[in-house]
Amino acid sequence: MAQFLNKLESPGGNLRRIVSVLALLAFLSIVTGGILYVSFLQKAAVSEADHQAVNRIRIVARHLSNSLSENERPVKTLAGMARIVRALENTDIQATEEANLILDHFQKTLSADVCYLIDVTGLTIASSNRFFRDTFVGQNFGFRPYFQKAMEGNTATYLALGSVSEKRGVYSSHPVMGSEGALVGVAVIKASVEPLENSLSSRPEETVLVADPNGVVFISSKKQWLFKTLWPLGERETDMVRDSQQFGAGPWPWIGFRKTDSAGTVELDGARFLMHEEPIRFFPGWTAFYIQDEKAIFQRVSGNLFRVTGVVVITTIVLVGLLVFLLYTRALLEINRRMMAESALRQSEERYRAIYHNTPAMLHSINSMGLLVSVSDHWVKALQYEAGQVIGRPLADFMTLSSAKYLMDTMMPEFLRTGECVDVPYQFIKRNGEVMDVLLSAIADRDDAGNFVRSLAVSVDITEQKKAREALKQAQEKLSQHSRELERQVIRRTEEISSILKYTPNLVYIKDTAGRYIMINRRYEEIFGIRNEDVRGKTQHECMPKEYADAFQEVDLRVLEEKKPIHSEYIVRHDNEDHIHLSVKFPIYDEQGAIHAIGGISTDVTELKKTQEALRHLSNRMIISQEAERQAIARELHDELGQILTVLRMDAVWLRNRLKDADAATRERASAMCELIDKTIEDVRGIAVRLRPGVLDDLGLVDALEWYTSDFERRTGITCIFEHHNVPILGNTISTAAYRIAQEALTNVVRHAATDRADVSLFFEQGEFVLVITDSGVGYDASLMEASDGLGIAGMRERAMLAGGHLEVEAGSGKGSRIIFRVRVPGANKEI
Repeated sequence: MAQFLNKLESPGGNLRRIVSVLALLAFLSIVTGGILYVSFLQKAAVSEADHQAVNRIRIVARHLSNSLSENERPVKTLAGMARIVRALENTDIQATEEANLILDHFQKTLSADVCYLIDVTGLTIASSNRFFRDTFVGQNFGFRPYFQKAMEGNTATYLALGSVSEKRGVYSSHPVMGSEGALVGVAVIKASVEPLENSLSSRPEETVLVADPNGVVFISSKKQWLFKTLWPLGERETDMVRDSQQFGAGPWPWIGFRKTDSAGTVELDGARFLMHEEPIRFFPGWTAFYIQDEKAIFQRVSGNLFRVTGVVVITTIVLVGLLVFLLYTRALLEINRRMMAESALRQSEERYRAIYHNTPAMLHSINSMGLLVSVSDHWVKALQYEAGQVIGRPLADFMTLSSAKYLMDTMMPEFLRTGECVDVPYQFIKRNGEVMDVLLSAIADRDDAGNFVRSLAVSVDITEQKKAREALKQAQEKLSQHSRELERQVIRRTEEISSILKYTPNLVYIKDTAGRYIMINRRYEEIFGIRNEDVRGKTQHECMPKEYADAFQEVDLRVLEEKKPIHSEYIVRHDNEDHIHLSVKFPIYDEQGAIHAIGGISTDVTELKKTQEALRHLSNRMIISQEAERQAIARELHDELGQILTVLRMDAVWLRNRLKDADAATRERASAMCELIDKTIEDVRGIAVRLRPGVLDDLGLVDALEWYTSDFERRTGITCIFEHHNVPILGNTISTAAYRIAQEALTNVVRHAATDRADVSLFFEQGEFVLVITDSGVGYDASLMEASDGLGIAGMRERAMLAGGHLEVEAGSGKGSRIIFRVRVPGANKEI
């Protein structure tokens, strides 16, 4: 015994003990590590399975939402087709057959079960399955919610078991609006859910299903669960499902799931399952479920563990050092990657804030208590607040009482449950008390546990749209009230126009763009000896002499090219003499704004032309006589009265000189007489010159106007700038007309313009003599002044016309005035 103890206490025994202890510790460490590894791996597997399940159910929910809603656009297109509308408005066989062909085409193209049309009573009038035993034609689906929602003017998508075919399907419906704007029926596309159901799951241990708000399974990767309930239904819920006729006549037995104390797990027949759910967008209350067998997850993890454990135990000691080094290196790489990811995240958050605050939309976020946690700059600007005045306050504080009540009582609980809302109408109150109508859409932001964190909402201001809709509604009501009156007026106007065309002495005709006659009136038939029935569809070259046809065609082409009315004169021979016709041709537009015809009205103005010519000769003789009389009066004033006044002045000077030393008072009276006679002589000379300046007859228009503008500036104090360039030698008629027009225009400047400057210019360009009088005064309404002749514009026009030219008046209130006299002087010689 003592010898054995000595061996144990020897250095070799100590080393063996140490080695044994280390070996034991190593063994225990490996066993402990293996146990911890297995436990960790199981927990990690469950956690990973849970994480994958969350991602998987979200993907499935989005896929279901998109797949179930994919026929909404096609059904809108179907409802808007003209032949579909015609089939609902007209009950004839041909319209129905055309609609059936379109329904067949949509059914084949979309691979749908059936496409059909329902009238406003709910009766099916056309269907792509009309030749099958379970045809929908003649069936009444008025009880279906998809029909009722479409009759309210909305697009609807509805999941149900077919009442006729007894096949599950997704029904997409849209209202069909008639040609008068009224709702005439509903278009429906039914697609089978079985292709979608077959793509839901590929693993035996997982189950994907879709249930309605009552928990009735409608889509499932396990066929035996169809039309069963996830949770037991009460009597009230059972009656609701039966009354809806959505899932057949029943019964709907309970699958047997029971909830456990652990979140996200349920029990079925003593087994535990992981259950995750996700609401399906656009289908309120409908939920997608992802169910995994917890035992199968553990078995998959344990099998993988036992296959690799032996190799791990053998290689652990060898690879510890290398593994530590690799883990250290990988840790560094992971740290660097995490730092880069955090930097990218910060940049992304900064970009998000910039977009959030700079986007021109009303954005806000609230927490589960309905308190504002963030608002965009456009939100506070639209409501006229500062951000610090709204953060932390309830959103309801900024709404009207009715909107706030609707938010808190109805929408907030529903939003916290479903996590989304679309186009909810509210009324906000601005800081100044003004009410703003908005449509609010929002989605919920949840954490990994599915708890509500905050919302992201966008509000669209529809105040003006709402006002526009109200105005449109009122306009439609007024339009309805006046429609019959308008019809009566149209009939009366049509009769009046027909009478005018029949009895008017003018020539009236309409041609198409190719020059073919569409209509001529009775007077046209009488003048050219043709009938409306014979000329219709023929060109003018086929109906009248070539010289008339060529002239008419030239103006027609100008109307088509310039797209505006063209005035012209024609000489037409009838009743054995030439007649002058004043014609206006104008384009006629169709509903698309394109020219589809040319109209023409010709008036015989022969007698009017003769009368105008006679009046022109009379006016010319009157003006010549007036100028001659003015010249004679001016000469008499200058020669006769001027001489008399000169003699009187000489006598007054003689009398003043004779009384120079005799009588001072009489001498002063004689001096006053001299001054009065001098002023009278000056006034007489001015009157004579203004009546007919001799310089106009002796030196010409340029010198006459130069003298007159200088005298005008001296008399009125208004600066008058006279310029002339390249002025030819003009005849007496044009010179007189130009002088009188300038005289009248400058007189208007003194009386009405309220300005301190006027400009007069003469020049000759391109064979045309031009006189321009301009001022920068207060201006006037030219049309009103012409009507009242307050500025003598009619007289100036008359003088311009008699001289062979024309007068242009450019005037506007506050813009001054501009008088332009133009007359063509061919072969004129320039003044030197």
